[in-house]
Amino acid sequence: MTGSKTSHFLLYNYVMNTRDEALRKIRDELLVFKESPLYTYRTENHFFPVVGEGNHEAQIMFVGEAPGLNEAKTARPFCGAAGKFLDELINSIGLERAQVYITNIVKDRPPENRDPTPEEIELYAPFLDRQINIIQPRVIATLGRHSMNYIMKKFGLDLELEPISRIHGRTFAAQTSYGEITIVTLYHPAAALYNGGMRDTLKQDFQVLKKFV
Repeated sequence: MTGSKTSHFLLYNYVMNTRDEALRKIRDELLVFKESPLYTYRTENHFFPVVGEGNHEAQIMFVGEAPGLNEAKTARPFCGAAGKFLDELINSIGLERAQVYITNIVKDRPPENRDPTPEEIELYAPFLDRQINIIQPRVIATLGRHSMNYIMKKFGLDLELEPISRIHGRTFAAQTSYGEITIVTLYHPAAALYNGGMRDTLKQDFQVLKKFV
């Protein structure tokens, strides 16, 4: 291995190790996140925080809302029925689940699978912000209205916000500390579980991601 290749290899390993360590730190903090009103519910039910899963240098990051029961039991995001459909959607654009990064805004399961509250989103959002800065995706695909609202506002796109029924499948340019990114607004895959007609809508919307693959 030549000197330049060796230097590149060492730099790559350093960056990856740094990312891995930073993401592990988030996991460790969430394990003892007693400031959260969901912490007691988690520990009483022997659940886990669901930090995220996937490629730590992914070009595409999917951001959902909050873990469900299967996710809280396994510490894996989108591992139930909605997750199977998400895997199918990811495959439809020529990628595997392991090539992207998948997470939620809220990292603990709200009781009875209810929507996360604004207070819970505010409390957990800094962890998501750190994940974005660590992984530095070029595309953030929001899954559901809570994720869409937070990400759009975070990146100064408040004036572009409309109900998800009007802007699903659209792309928006945004600036980050590491450069320009694209935000893609998508329905949550769970919507297709309750409304079969949404499957085709989600499949069609997902095709917008193909140009980033």
